[in-house]
Amino acid sequence: MELTEVFRSRRMTRNFSGRPLGRDIVDQLVGAALRAPSAGNTQGREFVVLEGASETSLYWQTATDEGWRSQSRRFEGMARAPVIVLPFADPEAYIARYREPDKSSKGGDVEWVVPYWFVDAAFATMAMLLAATDQGIGAAFLGNFRGEETLRAVLGVPDRLRLVGAVLLGEPSRPDPQSTSGARPRRTPEDSVHRGGW
Repeated sequence: MELTEVFRSRRMTRNFSGRPLGRDIVDQLVGAALRAPSAGNTQGREFVVLEGASETSLYWQTATDEGWRSQSRRFEGMARAPVIVLPFADPEAYIARYREPDKSSKGGDVEWVVPYWFVDAAFATMAMLLAATDQGIGAAFLGNFRGEETLRAVLGVPDRLRLVGAVLLGEPSRPDPQSTSGARPRRTPEDSVHRGGW
């Protein structure tokens, strides 16, 4: 698929067939994430891959609650995603990297105006979403709203890492209920781009 078509056709999938994905496909998608840009080439992002219902159910039980699961019109379809990839950011990796001689002009700590560990994890996540579109794989990103500490403990993830969200992967199924947010009009370049100043 041409890159412009990948951008045009990428969307969040909220209904999956439940058919397993081959490990080679999952490896390709995570591999695309690992090729994303990284500040100082720190590469401070880690991924936990959950495959099959016995593993993905750990995510759903920890990161959602019964009230949400019973009321969500999309939960049943999303819960059939055979793969969930959890991107984690490693702030300590960036702090250590930017103390190294080639990055530290002052020989000390950097004032992190922008926490690039989250930026880089987001770049990696977007690379995975685009690679999934290119491969014809359904994908959705879910934000992280609850259960991070418990999820880290259940999965044995070190405390220093921060959960960015979850990427659901699998074969799309129909109907695919859209988010109400999808009805919002897309901002035009005239609305968003300011050339030479505001």
